[in-house]
Amino acid sequence: MAHGKFITFEGGEGGGKSTQARLLAERLRAHGLAVVLTREPGGAPGAEAIRKLLVEGDPDRWDATTEALLHYAARRAHLTQTVWPALKRGEWVVCDRFADSTMAYQGIAMGLGREAIEVLHALAVGDFIPDLTLVLDIPEDVGLARAGARGGAEDRYERMGAAFHQTLRAAFRNIAAREPERCVLIDAEADIDAVAARVWETVAAALDIFSSG
Repeated sequence: MAHGKFITFEGGEGGGKSTQARLLAERLRAHGLAVVLTREPGGAPGAEAIRKLLVEGDPDRWDATTEALLHYAARRAHLTQTVWPALKRGEWVVCDRFADSTMAYQGIAMGLGREAIEVLHALAVGDFIPDLTLVLDIPEDVGLARAGARGGAEDRYERMGAAFHQTLRAAFRNIAAREPERCVLIDAEADIDAVAARVWETVAAALDIFSSG
């Protein structure tokens, strides 16, 4: 991908990924950059249709293999229709979740395994990776309380139980530790403005594009 940058937000439920992705996109635009704000699963028409299958309904409606296949089908559509064309145009892409979520949720917390996810990833994504991944870390009980307070139909993963979410948090922390050149772990328990300031500081430092402000 030629010119744009690809920044992803990752982490468990209720960590503020959507809010922080939006705030970062707004600030990048204020610095004169063309920015596409997107999300997974979703971000393209077909991928948004698949999203409903994944984030709504009974927690037990799919097994781990089916879920992983659905996520990668949505991801492939998202990449080919939204992400890669934007990067090729020189735009920046800020994405609420990407492939680390599939590894953490289906690969680790749901027990499918790292190797199976890596095989799917190689097929659908190849060697494309984010320029920077911000992992918003929050105690699972705090995150679930925040997620529950917002309501809405997209609560399937939130209802998967405390043990699932404990494993999920550990999985994201492990991903960040395994790839420190790409991932930065950010304390998401602080208030929105404090987290946004840390996000901005991290983006500016990691990508070396801004002076200050």
